[in-house]
Amino acid sequence: MKAVHFGAGNIGRGFVGLLLREGGYEVVFSDVADALVDAINAVDSYTVHEAGPGGTDHVVTGFRAVNSRTDPAAVAEEVASADVVTTAVGPTVLRFVAPSIVAGLALRSPDAAPLQVMACENAIGATDLLRREIITAAGGDAETLLARAIFANTAVDRIVPAQPEGAGVDVTVEPYFEWAIESVPFGGVLPNIPGAHFVENLAPYIERKLFTVNTGHAATAYFGARAGIERISDALADPDIAASVSAALEETSAVLVAEHGFDPADLATYRATILDRFRNPALVDTVQRVGRQPLRKISRHERFVGPASMAAERGLPTAALVAAVSAALEFDDPTDEQSVELQQLLRTEEPSGFTTRTTSLDPEHPLFPLIRDAVAARQQHLGAA
Repeated sequence: MKAVHFGAGNIGRGFVGLLLREGGYEVVFSDVADALVDAINAVDSYTVHEAGPGGTDHVVTGFRAVNSRTDPAAVAEEVASADVVTTAVGPTVLRFVAPSIVAGLALRSPDAAPLQVMACENAIGATDLLRREIITAAGGDAETLLARAIFANTAVDRIVPAQPEGAGVDVTVEPYFEWAIESVPFGGVLPNIPGAHFVENLAPYIERKLFTVNTGHAATAYFGARAGIERISDALADPDIAASVSAALEETSAVLVAEHGFDPADLATYRATILDRFRNPALVDTVQRVGRQPLRKISRHERFVGPASMAAERGLPTAALVAAVSAALEFDDPTDEQSVELQQLLRTEEPSGFTTRTTSLDPEHPLFPLIRDAVAARQQHLGAA
C-alpha cells in the first residue's frame, strides 16, 4: 500500500505520515522545499519524539520524498498508483496541490480502486474545499476524474511546536492526538490508519475541535502576546490569561451544546484536557507561532467569529470571544505577513469597513456591532500612540 502526503513539514512527518506508516503504507512526501525534500531522502529513518507525560519515541522508516515544484510529473505518477492521498499544507495552499492530484487521477487506471483523498487541515470541510479546487483544475475532465477518487473530510488534532535547532527531519510532538474521519464516503472500505476513528457525522467533531482546541490555542497566543509573554505554557500560567481563555471556551461550549447536543459535563472535561495540553512545559511553543495569520483566524468561519456569531444568533454570551478578537487585533509581528497587513488595515480602514472586510459579517448580524466596537477601540489606541 502507498500513501502520498502533500506537505512534508512537521505535522506531515510527526502526525499524518507517522500514522500512515503505522498502518502499513509506504509514505511518499510531496513538498516544494528543496532542502527539506533532500534532507528526507538523505536518511533511512527519522524519529518522532513525544514530549511530556506518557510520551515515547517512534522511529519511522519506509518513506521518501518528491519535489512537486521541480518534478511535477513524478508526483503525478506517485498519485496515480497510490491508495491514499493526504494533505497538511494549510487551507489556502490546497489550490496549489489540486493540479498534482488532477494529473495523477488522469494517469490512474479507471479499473483501479478509487483513490482515498483526505485533507488534514485546521479548517471545516477542508476536503470539500480540496475537491472544489480539483474540479476547477480539471475543467471539462472533472466528472471523469472525480469518478476515480473518494473524498472524506477529517478533523485532526495534535500540537506540533516549532522544532529545536539541529533536529534535522526528526519531529517533537505532544503525546495526545485525535484523527476523526467521516466513514460514509468509503462505502465500507476504510483506509487502515491505527488510532484514527471513523464517524458517520463528522461536523460535531470538527466544530468541537476547532471551537475548543483552535479557539483556546489562539486565544492563549493573543492574550499572551498582549502581556509580552513568549511561551504558550507560560501564558496559561498567568491567572488572568487562564481566566480569559477559560471564559472564551465556556462560550464556545455553550454553542456546541446548543448546536450538537454535547453533554456539558463531557465538554467541561474536554476543555480541561485541552488546557492541560497547552500547559505542557515540555512543548516549547511560542505565542508568535500560534498567533500567526491573524486575519485568517478572525475570519467568518474560523475559531473566534465562527462560534461567536453562532452564539449571538442564539442569544448566548459572546463577551469573552469578542475580548479574544480584541487581543488578536493587537497582534503585531513584523515577521508575519498577515500581522503586517492587519495593522496596516487598522490604520487605513474605518471600523465598519474593516469589520466587513475581515470577518465577512453582515452589518445586520447581531455580532457585527460588537466586533466593530472592538475594532474602533483598537484604532483609537493606535491613533493615540
